[in-house]
Amino acid sequence: MTSDQGKQVLRLPKRHARDGRSPPDPQLGARLARVQSIRAAVTASLIVIIVFSVAWVMLSAALGRVFPWMTILQSILVGLAVRRAGRGLDWRFPTIAAVLSVVGALVGNIVIAASSTAAEFGTGTLTILRAVTALTWPVFFDEVMTGADFVYAFAGAGIAAFYANRRLTRSQYASYRTWREGSKR
Repeated sequence: MTSDQGKQVLRLPKRHARDGRSPPDPQLGARLARVQSIRAAVTASLIVIIVFSVAWVMLSAALGRVFPWMTILQSILVGLAVRRAGRGLDWRFPTIAAVLSVVGALVGNIVIAASSTAAEFGTGTLTILRAVTALTWPVFFDEVMTGADFVYAFAGAGIAAFYANRRLTRSQYASYRTWREGSKR
């Protein structure tokens, strides 16, 4: 064997070795913190909720069934939208994703209930939604929303929170952590 053992084909790479890496750059961490956007995260998740609710109503109307588990799929999309648009690194972004996921589940169920009611009365969904009064809500929560809908909504909130934070590489995380520790002093 030679004394130069640079690359070995049959050996797994050392991912935790610090031999050739540069020290963390706090400026990179500052840039990562600056690109966070709560407004973009909220806007993207609201767009996802609206588009998904329309698609959910269309699917339910076409098949004649309501799929409560679609809330989970909507929550995954909300979490991914918050991650992609918000580019968040702290606790605010999972919280936004979880809250808006529950709101999206509620909005989806309201729109589906309005769609099925509109079909019974031979009118449009928007007509039913405009006719909602304060007396409508107790009936809606008694007759339409079930315990399973709430379980799906809160399980979806957890899933959305899981997917909401931005994923960083090792060097990005080390830079962000170095910047955060330096800014606390």
